[in-house]
Amino acid sequence: LSTCRLYCEEEKDPKRRSCQTVLAEALDVVVRSFAPILPHLAEEVFQHLPYKKDSESVFHTGWINASSAWKKPGIEEAIEGACAMRDSFLGSISGKNALEYEVVIVIEPGLLFELMEALQAEETSSVSQLNEIMMASQTTLLSELPKETPADANITKGTFLINLEGGDIREESSYKVIALPIAKAKCPRCRRYTSDSSSTPCPRCLKVMAGKGST
Repeated sequence: LSTCRLYCEEEKDPKRRSCQTVLAEALDVVVRSFAPILPHLAEEVFQHLPYKKDSESVFHTGWINASSAWKKPGIEEAIEGACAMRDSFLGSISGKNALEYEVVIVIEPGLLFELMEALQAEETSSVSQLNEIMMASQTTLLSELPKETPADANITKGTFLINLEGGDIREESSYKVIALPIAKAKCPRCRRYTSDSSSTPCPRCLKVMAGKGST
């Protein structure tokens, strides 16, 4: 999920910076976790961290104390729900390149739909968190089936059980995942099928390139 953010977004784009923050936090936790078992390796990794550290040694950092800021209600369920839909999508295309498809997710109004909206505010997007999880070139989120569905579409049905606040909120929701071969061309920069021509970068990449003045 991080590849497109790190290599395709603008250097100071919040999506790219947030990805770097998560990777740095994960690395910090892993290094401090195995320090008692592999002290020399942990110290070597710690000394080569490419950012400013509060301590001179991994053994002076103390034990792990994760910030409560990482615990946001509903985020875990939203990611798990999206991953369940991604599994349905990938299973329906039988090992083919997911980027050659666009995905339509249909969920009736309810808690699951609201969780997916937290990952994609727009109806259709190629750069949303939901689309990154789906691994497709474009994802559309709908509350009802489209009036016309192409004959070559793969439709998969599934259900997901939401369990919030220690079981106080439980809701099972059904969903449909429609996989459609995408009609657009592959962007030569981000490699997603979001361009009007295979020789021209997609609108997102053109915007990034214009902002930093290089390819």
